[in-house]
Amino acid sequence: MGCGATCWQVLACVTFCCTLVFVNAEDPYRFFTWNVTYGDIYPLGVKQQGILINGQFPGPDIYSVTNNNLIINVYNSLPEPFLISWNGVQQRRNSYEDGVYGTTCPIPPGKNFTYILQVKDQIGSFYYYPSLAFHKAAGGFGGIRILSRPLIPVPFPEPADDFTVLIGDWYKANHKVLKAILDRGHKLPFPDGILVNGRGPNQTYFTFQPGKTYRLRISNVGLQHSLNFRIQGHKMKLVEVEGTHTLQTTHSSLDVHVGQSYSVLVTADQTAQDYYIAVSTRFTTKILTTTAILHYSNSAKKVSGPIPGGPTTEIDWSLNQARSIRTNLTASGPRPNPQGSYHYGMINLTRTIKLESSAAQVNGKQRYAVNSVSFVPADTPLKIADYFKIGGVFRVGSMPDYPTGKKMYLDTSVMGADFRAFVEIVFQNHENIVQSWHINGYSFWVVGMDGGVWTPASRNQYNLRDAVSRCTTQVYPKSWTAIYIALDNVGMWNIRTEFWARQYLGQQFYMRVYSPVESPRDEYPIPKNALLCGRAIGRRTRPL
Repeated sequence: MGCGATCWQVLACVTFCCTLVFVNAEDPYRFFTWNVTYGDIYPLGVKQQGILINGQFPGPDIYSVTNNNLIINVYNSLPEPFLISWNGVQQRRNSYEDGVYGTTCPIPPGKNFTYILQVKDQIGSFYYYPSLAFHKAAGGFGGIRILSRPLIPVPFPEPADDFTVLIGDWYKANHKVLKAILDRGHKLPFPDGILVNGRGPNQTYFTFQPGKTYRLRISNVGLQHSLNFRIQGHKMKLVEVEGTHTLQTTHSSLDVHVGQSYSVLVTADQTAQDYYIAVSTRFTTKILTTTAILHYSNSAKKVSGPIPGGPTTEIDWSLNQARSIRTNLTASGPRPNPQGSYHYGMINLTRTIKLESSAAQVNGKQRYAVNSVSFVPADTPLKIADYFKIGGVFRVGSMPDYPTGKKMYLDTSVMGADFRAFVEIVFQNHENIVQSWHINGYSFWVVGMDGGVWTPASRNQYNLRDAVSRCTTQVYPKSWTAIYIALDNVGMWNIRTEFWARQYLGQQFYMRVYSPVESPRDEYPIPKNALLCGRAIGRRTRPL
């Protein structure tokens, strides 16, 4: 039977309606256009060359909701290559957009690149930062907040306002001078100060209405030092850590290690006046302290009295606080099911990896390593080389699973890992410093930490029920920290120290999580707009 005009009209209408349904079902898009430039900044009262985004230092916040697609067009107006990475954003199936040199070609001077990423099944507080050439010491960082979808309950009343608080140690010296010190094989000097949202003492204000409760999203975006955060006369209720709703514990001060992010609730329940917000270094002989101001809207008095003191070198205090941070098993996550419904403690381990940091001289220059391997970048991003099957760029297995006891050596270290493996990673610290480790592309469960040397018997003290899930963890001096991680995200992922000089001088490697199926169901194909560099020049991505 033929189909007349009316039949075709109905068919077209059905097709159009189906198309509408499909379009409406797609997750929302948010568009950002950023221009990255150098500009004069005065964070510690001295003129410096800073990295600005749209003229701002720090850069603008990214506001998003679970599953939003973020389209971020970055114009590089610097005279050198530039990259931005997204600390804590998991880049599900999409390590090409991770913004570190192992996965992404730098944006050339005078050019632009559009990052296309989705905050898939995530909530929480994170930040972005520049990943190349020690640019992080010049700025270029900003906050990321991923809100729950409207129908997903959050385990606390909506606060009156929501503030990004970026804290970090800072140098007065130009970042190029600092990079040159490292390139010559020397260590960096002690920092000159601490910044709160890019400003020095008493230059940052947060205004509270009396009786109302506010959310502070605190991220340590510094280069090396753990920082203690506290507010004069006020308590802080911890509610979220890097995408995980936590048991709501109350703290008078909070240790925030390099690369970490915390959300706290603070209620304006004190006498109407101004109060110090104090931030100071931890575990250092010389203590650096800076202050910001919590300002009551009806304040009758400026800040006064001594700056509230905090812990200084006490390891046990910090360790006990870290152990108290646990997942709120009754809270909903980015999906409408309790976060605790995934019973990580009941899954059989398929592999144990032990990572041991070290510092040494190689060829007369200061270097840092993991399991004796000090990472050197290849001439081509590893993920790009892997996609095009360009040989000789790196070797899977060049990063060993365990300390070898070898003398430190240089290599482009890559560890192979199977898709869907469930892995135990132990960070062993034999040094007298607090370390901080980050894994791109993942959150992991911090199941245990203690002093001494880890042994299999250490598993007896693991928290296998409600350990916090996060992307950055600390390791205390002469101590260990153990994590569980489900390798469910195919790609090339950076594992690194968050001590930026150590990262720059080799204390990092890449984990290649591989699926032999090579299906788009497991990993997205290379972006159509991917920049190509090194040995990939002249290759072709997918047609635009």
